[in-house]
Amino acid sequence: MSSYCLVITEKPDAARRIALALDTKGKPETHHERHVPYWIAWRNKKLVIVPAIGHLYTVAKEHAGKDPYPIFTFRWVPRHIAERKAKHLARWIEVIAKLATEADMFVDACDYDIEGSIVGYMILKYACRNKENIAMRMKYSTLTNEELEKAYSSLLPQLDFAMVEAGQTRHEIDWLYGINLSRALTIAAKKASGRYATLSTGRVQGPTLKFVALREKAIKSFVPTPYWLVKAQIEITGSFFDAEYEKNPIKSREEADTVLSDCKGRDGKVEEIESKRLHQKPPPPFDLGSLQSEAYKLFKYTPKQTAEIAQHLYLDALISYPRTSSQKLPKTIGYKQILKKLCALPKYNKKALELLAKSELKPLEGVKQDPAHPAIYPTGHLPEKPLNTMEKNLWDLVIRRFMAVFAEPTTIETSNVHIAIGKHIFHLKGSQVIKKGWLHFYEPHTRSTETVLPPIKEGEILKVEKLFKEDRFTNPPSRYNPRTLLKKMEEHEIGTKATRAEIMHTLYKRKYLQGMEIAITNLGFEVLDVLEKHCPKIISVESTRELEERIGNIQNGKKEREKTLEEAISMLQKATSQLKANEKTIGIQLSKVLEKPKLAERIIGKCPSCKTGKLVILRSRKTGKRFIGCTNYFKGLCKTSYPLPQQGSVKPLATNCKLCGWPLIHVQMKGRYQWKLCFNPNCPRKKEKAKAF
Repeated sequence: MSSYCLVITEKPDAARRIALALDTKGKPETHHERHVPYWIAWRNKKLVIVPAIGHLYTVAKEHAGKDPYPIFTFRWVPRHIAERKAKHLARWIEVIAKLATEADMFVDACDYDIEGSIVGYMILKYACRNKENIAMRMKYSTLTNEELEKAYSSLLPQLDFAMVEAGQTRHEIDWLYGINLSRALTIAAKKASGRYATLSTGRVQGPTLKFVALREKAIKSFVPTPYWLVKAQIEITGSFFDAEYEKNPIKSREEADTVLSDCKGRDGKVEEIESKRLHQKPPPPFDLGSLQSEAYKLFKYTPKQTAEIAQHLYLDALISYPRTSSQKLPKTIGYKQILKKLCALPKYNKKALELLAKSELKPLEGVKQDPAHPAIYPTGHLPEKPLNTMEKNLWDLVIRRFMAVFAEPTTIETSNVHIAIGKHIFHLKGSQVIKKGWLHFYEPHTRSTETVLPPIKEGEILKVEKLFKEDRFTNPPSRYNPRTLLKKMEEHEIGTKATRAEIMHTLYKRKYLQGMEIAITNLGFEVLDVLEKHCPKIISVESTRELEERIGNIQNGKKEREKTLEEAISMLQKATSQLKANEKTIGIQLSKVLEKPKLAERIIGKCPSCKTGKLVILRSRKTGKRFIGCTNYFKGLCKTSYPLPQQGSVKPLATNCKLCGWPLIHVQMKGRYQWKLCFNPNCPRKKEKAKAF
């Protein structure tokens, strides 16, 4: 193969699209070597476009072996060396290295952000053998043919080294924090209990967990206070409306009863009518955080799900690059061209034409900016393959938000009717959309709640159908959900747009958090307590935000990365020193709380024989076989036991058999079928043996 330009991308889908866009014939050759795909195209010269699968290199210990913590020396290595589950990545590096040997020109076409910059830089440095200083950078925000052609014809002369340095520093610091703090917790617990359990924390995990813990403490310490609402049901031309007493909420029952007594048997008189017209501006275009927030509100997609779906839509060239913090839509994206393309879809045709009829298309933008990418917008490209429901929903949401930002404000007329009942004033409020504006384009993703009042005149006498009071109590703070916790992280500037969702996911995976109305578990509380006692600065929101600022300053050229690493390591050394000095106490504290969930996972339910003990999944010390036994067996009070399948995983289902009422067991065979098992030997279902899902 003669010399050529090697173009490196982050994912195979991106490589395929770049090959199709850049090949002058539009029919690039597809090749595979050891199951690694790459494409050959021609554009002025031969192009070989080869993808990675995300990060091929990662941070690892300086030396192999089981070094005790703390560890402060590290190196970048291929992921297949550092991670057992990444063995398949070895062939990707080998194929890229082989293709690099005959290349005389190198282009980094990975996603233009910190993560993409690191992916490309490491491949060029290690797999391509120090080609990072001669490589050029391809910058694009969508995978449409037009933009890819433009990006290749105006290649940046060198890599975005400031972004690379910021990314390197972030990865290295996160690795140092993660491995040292996680090892400190895990080793302490293992020494105390003799059993291994994965415990982890990190630079952003700790402060995020602290948000939830503080909210949980506020909920548990909350003391409800009673209050009363006094209302009057008013009849107007045959319809009934509730008017609120102007001094609501009322703090004493006596005062509420006095108001009711004063107003009893009286009609209402309209004293004054206040009317206002409010102009509600469109919402700004989506950045990743606001897209994740809106998708959770509308569809209950977790932030991690939204990020993954958005990435699929981007790779299918349906939306622009999603990992952006921008709320700006520059003219260069071609507003009219996008809307014209959307006209091809019947569901958007009419509304797109309405916008195209405007004399000027000017988007309402937000304040947030991103130097690398604009806000998220639809490319106008139509799906080449069927989308699943989640993808359809998110794509539709992006399209409708894009159209809404070009629309007029929504006009809402509000009215506040002051009604005198005796000497007391009640307020009857109404609202009505006079001009839909942007709501028209954003439907069905927003709905206005209207209360349309009949015509009323000042001085008019209105019949009071009834008076009543509502007994209420103040509510505790609501728990975070994935949407509000994400907003909290953004508000305090911890984590990044690309990492926040993954951090939340990790806290769930470690069983520190549970539920969509997020509650912290006992294990989460204990891990946080250990960190607060022995290294409070590590979980300080302020310290974490300061470190984020330092990393940001590396990208802006205002801070040296070596200095930032030194500062982070210095803080970490103090923390690990404290954790190591208190290892025994920490281990006892953690091992106790680790035992509780393990026991809970094995409890099946009440023993049907003795009625006082609990049935649990046990393993025989003699044979090693597992079975179900009663906890009273160890007290010599009950000998009840039942056999279990010896292969696959078993766990309680927390539901009972419909035929006999006994607890059910879930059995999952590795790579095979799963079923619900009733272990009652006399169950009528025994003839079926098991009920398949």
